[in-house]
Amino acid sequence: MIAKTQEEIEQLRISGKILSDVLKETAKLVKVGVTTAELDLFAEKMIRERGGVPAFLNYKPSGGSYPFPAALCTSVNEEVVHGIPSETKILKEGDIITLDLGVAYNGFFTDSAITVCVGNADASTQRFFDATREALAAGVKAASANGYTGDIGAAVEAIAKKYGYQVVEELGGHAVGKDVHEKPYIGNTGVAGEGEKMPEGLVIAIEPIFAEGAPKIVLEDDEWTYSTKDGSRACHFEQTIILTKDGVEILTPF
Repeated sequence: MIAKTQEEIEQLRISGKILSDVLKETAKLVKVGVTTAELDLFAEKMIRERGGVPAFLNYKPSGGSYPFPAALCTSVNEEVVHGIPSETKILKEGDIITLDLGVAYNGFFTDSAITVCVGNADASTQRFFDATREALAAGVKAASANGYTGDIGAAVEAIAKKYGYQVVEELGGHAVGKDVHEKPYIGNTGVAGEGEKMPEGLVIAIEPIFAEGAPKIVLEDDEWTYSTKDGSRACHFEQTIILTKDGVEILTPF
């Protein structure tokens, strides 16, 4: 668990600004007929033009069989996380897609994700999005220096129950900064006042992930993409924040 210095935080602010700008512009391209590969190429180009490096491209976690082959994770409908962009994955009216992006700037990493609809979202889809975004806001509000990871998980879980959605418990947030993933793990369920204590200066990515149906997930044949086992849709929002003595600073605002 690594608290960041003021100098490091300045680098993270730049990384977060690049990420936010790129994610916003990439989301504008989501429309019928666009391939997920096109979104990926656009995001990578924008990151590099701004002096950043795609954090996910060629990232290989411990135990992974091969590095992630893209800059952007594009998870469509029942795909929960780590969807690999493809020239054959063409977006259709009514699809929902999660754009999950990481940026490194001078060796400092930030991470953020949004879920958007292809075309106009119907009432059911909008409610799903609103609930997950509300869970993210609740998680951010519950986070504090010298607070506990369980504070965040409890806040996220309460919103899922309020709306009747399921938390995908096998996935969650994490600390970030000098690597794509650092400790501690930030679960989306928990008990307030329990879990790991978080120091001032810790940088974390909070990422509630909800399913409309059962929360059980399966790993696809590409060995990266996780999907809901029952084929129900998933929604995912994420922001990187710093825990300061004065509260929370969001590095990747939407």
